[in-house]
Amino acid sequence: MTTVPLVQIAGLRVDFAGVPALQGVDLAVGPGEAVGLVGESGCGKSVTWLAALGLLPGKARVTGSVILDGQELLGAPMPVLDRVRGGQVAMIFQDPASSLNPVHRVGRQVVEALRLHRGMGGAAARAEARRLFDQVGIPDAANRVDAYPHELSGGQNQRVMIAMALAGRPKLLVADEPTTALDVTIQAQILDLLATLRRETGMALVLISHDLGVVAETCERLVVMYAGHVVEEVTAARLFSAPAHPYTQGLLSALPPLEGLARQRLPAIPGSVPDPRALPPGCAFGPRCPRHAAVCDEALPPLVDVTAGQRAACRILGADLPPAFGLVAA
Repeated sequence: MTTVPLVQIAGLRVDFAGVPALQGVDLAVGPGEAVGLVGESGCGKSVTWLAALGLLPGKARVTGSVILDGQELLGAPMPVLDRVRGGQVAMIFQDPASSLNPVHRVGRQVVEALRLHRGMGGAAARAEARRLFDQVGIPDAANRVDAYPHELSGGQNQRVMIAMALAGRPKLLVADEPTTALDVTIQAQILDLLATLRRETGMALVLISHDLGVVAETCERLVVMYAGHVVEEVTAARLFSAPAHPYTQGLLSALPPLEGLARQRLPAIPGSVPDPRALPPGCAFGPRCPRHAAVCDEALPPLVDVTAGQRAACRILGADLPPAFGLVAA
């Protein structure tokens, strides 16, 4: 990125009672940029942002640096974090039913966010809540503000969560698998809504997902994580045409073709994600990698430039080897 990052995460490490969850994550998000985080469950996608915002439990040990608009967030006093959460960085989750209070009307919950982050109250706050409901596409917004969460569908509740996130006019929205609990049609509507809101408000977006297609369609840049470490950063266009890291190649090779090929068995990545209490030496993906060599076990590989807009953490990049897992470049 050529601009000064909105958020700069450097050397972020997290462990829970001595068990590592993140192993030195480096990540930057520019103003107005859309970045996708992908990887298997437990790779550290959500933990990265929970740690950045100081939302992990007390047993978590967090080190490194998280700078937002020039201000360090790790170790910042609680009043600073209270202003950042919701005011500068908002986060929405995959299950709105567990995020909304079932005994309060949804409009009241949005009004509370307006009061905390914009000092609004009374009729002005209620009117702004209705406007936000209209903005996120909730029908009959004037009446829906008085509904309880159980009176709305899953898609409408997710729109309420997005409205609540927008209430503080954040510079960055972190969407943690916001479409997982929704059917395919509603998923598409929510993703279209996030893209539209980003264009209209100029906010940056971090989209966490398991779905490579979803993030590639929504984001300009993708960050692939494995076992608490970033293994590749790549533009969405280059992800499908020339993935560099063997793990990324393995993920893509497991995608079923939609047309043009006869039915065939999909290649699978052998083995399983290593136990964080017993990580292998060097590259954590080494035991599952078809390109594994002795040099891979020497140390955790750093991210190195592959080409413009692409970096990967692999010690055998540039070797004259065919793509891993039989992947055929687009």
